[in-house]
Amino acid sequence: MLSKEKLNRINELSRKAKGNGLTSEEKEEQQSLRQEYLHVFRSSMKNTLKGVTVVDPNGNDVTPQKLKDEKKNSLH
Repeated sequence: MLSKEKLNRINELSRKAKGNGLTSEEKEEQQSLRQEYLHVFRSSMKNTLKGVTVVDPNGNDVTPQKLKDEKKNSLH
């Protein structure tokens, strides 16, 4: 999870970019923070999906094979 301070800084830089604009250092910082945020978000989403099982109306497990393989690999 990204710290509250980093999230606040992302929002602060976003507001500043829409207003006065950013310096080159701030643009680099913003890009770095965004990449870190995306990494954390994607990791969290992958972990969430590993806990999902897809079931059709008849009660059959129709979870995609790729997801089943990911679940199996994460257990080892």
